[in-house]
Amino acid sequence: MRYIFSISIISILLIACSKSNYSPTTVINEIPDTVSSSVVYNSEFVSGPFGHVTGIVKIYNDSVTKKLSVALKDFNTSNGPDLHVYLSQESEPIHFIELGKLKSTQGNQVYDVPGNPDFTLYKYVLIHCQEFNHVFGIALLE
Repeated sequence: MRYIFSISIISILLIACSKSNYSPTTVINEIPDTVSSSVVYNSEFVSGPFGHVTGIVKIYNDSVTKKLSVALKDFNTSNGPDLHVYLSQESEPIHFIELGKLKSTQGNQVYDVPGNPDFTLYKYVLIHCQEFNHVFGIALLE
């Protein structure tokens, strides 16, 4: 009986620690709509304490639809579990707007921004591991 219990516990731990919740690594190439959009903010990622992140962040404002989007260009990050993209008021995810799960660890990707946040308050784009509450990368919008 102990043997079966031990095998069950080990199996559960192996499944829980699998890389199934890690971000995809396939290079993607999403392109923001630049016909009616203009760049309102531009920045570069710097690596956070728990990951290596490089790339450019651009915030686009579509003059027709009035929608905002965050574009990650030439983006690359070390992988981790449950990585998400945030707009944040601080360099840590305290007051933030979640833009979604990271689509890939590399390439060009675009995220819609819900609402119309005040970018004098939301000055950071973060790559954040929700599972362990670790910041992988930070971009200060300028």
